[in-house]
Amino acid sequence: MHITTANPASPEIRALLEEHMAAMMANSPKGACHFLDIAALQAADVTFWTVRDGDGEDAQLMGCGAMKEIAADHGEIKSMRTHGDHLRKGVGGAMLGHIIGTARERGYKRISLETGSGDYFGAAHALYLRHGFEYCGAFGDYVEDGFACYMTLELS
Repeated sequence: MHITTANPASPEIRALLEEHMAAMMANSPKGACHFLDIAALQAADVTFWTVRDGDGEDAQLMGCGAMKEIAADHGEIKSMRTHGDHLRKGVGGAMLGHIIGTARERGYKRISLETGSGDYFGAAHALYLRHGFEYCGAFGDYVEDGFACYMTLELS
């Protein structure tokens, strides 16, 4: 797997992100989605990556992920998504490991995320728990809403 920074506005990546956004809206109560749109994923405080099955021009898009700096010592994971053709191949774990490594390189003390709490989000919870994340309360600008689930990982 090859992970590189990428432009989320490219047509292939945009399609994956639109699938991600649609799934979040279909599996969350109205007003409970906190995903970043394409423009927000291009902001200076966000780094966006893709996972591909190689590094050539014909390499298939396997997934994506992003990290937003919410404080000088705190990053937030955003837009983690594995392409449907590449489920159960370790794409999410590879991306998560890359994001955690980047957070450590940047000197962050912790990295957090917000996700849903329904059955649809169970695989995501399991992935984050396997990588040492723990449940926590709302952080940053989030407000407890009864649906959102917050997780954090203290970095050493």
